[in-house]
Amino acid sequence: MDNVEQKTTNEEAPSVIDRYFTRWYRADMKGKPCEDHCILQHSNRLCVITLAETHPVLQKGRTIKSISYQISNGCSRLNNKVSGKSKRGGQFVTDFAPLCRITCSDDTQYTIYSCIRGRLLEVNEVILETPSLLLEKPSTEGYIAVILPKFEESKTITENLLRREEFEEIVSKRGPTQPP
Repeated sequence: MDNVEQKTTNEEAPSVIDRYFTRWYRADMKGKPCEDHCILQHSNRLCVITLAETHPVLQKGRTIKSISYQISNGCSRLNNKVSGKSKRGGQFVTDFAPLCRITCSDDTQYTIYSCIRGRLLEVNEVILETPSLLLEKPSTEGYIAVILPKFEESKTITENLLRREEFEEIVSKRGPTQPP
């Protein structure tokens, strides 16, 4: 047994995200170049909204000045209170509903959208205190929000979204220029 070389399973084991979630993408959100969003869909219908790796916020040299879930004077995503098995009280969002606004250190503002229709279950309040999580771990601790699509719409919500291969094809056609 001493002579048998053990394989390192860390290199071969898929991450939790890759194992339990399907990645979907929305490229050039609302016609804005490179403002790409990623939706992680779990088999139980829950969708986690994150930034795609190509989003300008995640590009080299960017730092986040602030993140705000205050969408308008009368609408704050932080006021979202959900209770019970059927998630009563959660705000209903459409696929172009703004979830938050991110301001970078160069005062560039980016609005992050829900990308899918459903009930807003949770926003990530941790990134308000630690915005660097959004840069360091955008698919895990740096997520934006969790949305639960209606049961009857759960199969059709991905119709307007791109699979990873389709998204990578769009990104490759953009060329080597960096987003603003």
